[in-house]
Amino acid sequence: MILKTFGWSFGVTIVGLVAAALFWGWEAFAIVLILSILEISLSFDNAVVNAGVLKRMNAFWQKIFLTIGILIAVFGMRLIFPVVIVSVTAGLGPIEAVELALDDPDHYEELVTDAHPSIAAFGGMFLLMIFLNFIFEKREVMWLRWIEKPLSHLGRINGFSVGVALAALLVAATQIATSAYQHGGLHADKSDTVLLSGVAGVLVYLLVGGLSDFFENRLEEDEERLEEEEAEAKKKAAAEGKEVSAVGVAGRAAFFLFLYLEVLDASFSFDGVIGAFAITNEIFLMALGLGIGAMYVRSLTIYLVRQGTLDDYRYLEHGAHYAIGALALLLLISIRWHLNEVITGLLGVCLIGLSFWSSVRANRLDAAAEESGAEKESSRV
Repeated sequence: MILKTFGWSFGVTIVGLVAAALFWGWEAFAIVLILSILEISLSFDNAVVNAGVLKRMNAFWQKIFLTIGILIAVFGMRLIFPVVIVSVTAGLGPIEAVELALDDPDHYEELVTDAHPSIAAFGGMFLLMIFLNFIFEKREVMWLRWIEKPLSHLGRINGFSVGVALAALLVAATQIATSAYQHGGLHADKSDTVLLSGVAGVLVYLLVGGLSDFFENRLEEDEERLEEEEAEAKKKAAAEGKEVSAVGVAGRAAFFLFLYLEVLDASFSFDGVIGAFAITNEIFLMALGLGIGAMYVRSLTIYLVRQGTLDDYRYLEHGAHYAIGALALLLLISIRWHLNEVITGLLGVCLIGLSFWSSVRANRLDAAAEESGAEKESSRV
């Protein structure tokens, strides 16, 4: 199971590290290894949340996520995305931006750092919407009940999560972005940029999330309708090929879930891409190291789905969403103050670790209660 799920990740790791050592030397080997570990530590919560979405997709779309999705994650977010940032913010063409990354990596790093406020605002608001919709949703399983129960009541108010997110954006734009962190420790007023980028993050979440929910609901409705029709006349339904319509709807639903996962992965990767510049400004080493880490995040997501880990450890998904909320706030704070990437990585790992420990403890208590109940039942007999 381990080799089947992580086989590609192991293979890419070996090829990537060997290529780094052969073409750039042992220093590059160490840099790629460090970047891989950085990406895995920063994105572990990403894997847990991805698994919660991916388990609703069929085997075909899970394979799409692991193949085409990884190409988007590695080449799109880890290689093309930093170039696009420089191209847009500096007013350069894509080819000029690539030439700048290769010929003058120091200036390239300056431009990416100066674009950080808009990146952090977009990614922070997208992730904040994910956390708020989770925490305001009414659910049977609650981890921190004293927090989650009262907040679930507030979630009954239509648009409440959007209102809270926009309020947080206003605070960030008016109080934090007025002195945004820039390259070399300088500061500049980025209020307008942060406001526009943050609104864009909220809109993208609402658009992609709304489309995926719409098609998923359509899928459930069509499946229920087809089940009723098949119960009445299975032969007639098979002859008319009504099963095909369900497959088609499933495809559209899965496509938008896939799109949602890709945007989610992009938001998670912002801190990893920006943090990588603290280690190296060589674009290919950065893409190689972060790409290896992204492979493990994908494989870990598949592993969690196939093992049913989220069902076995009931609070794990809660911990991941709390880590998302923390990361969203840290991204907004980082607009003004430079934060060490170790902080974001360790905070997410600690929250997930606590939720895992709480899940194990709850499972043990349930097992003890069942055993005690069985003993009482046997004594009565």
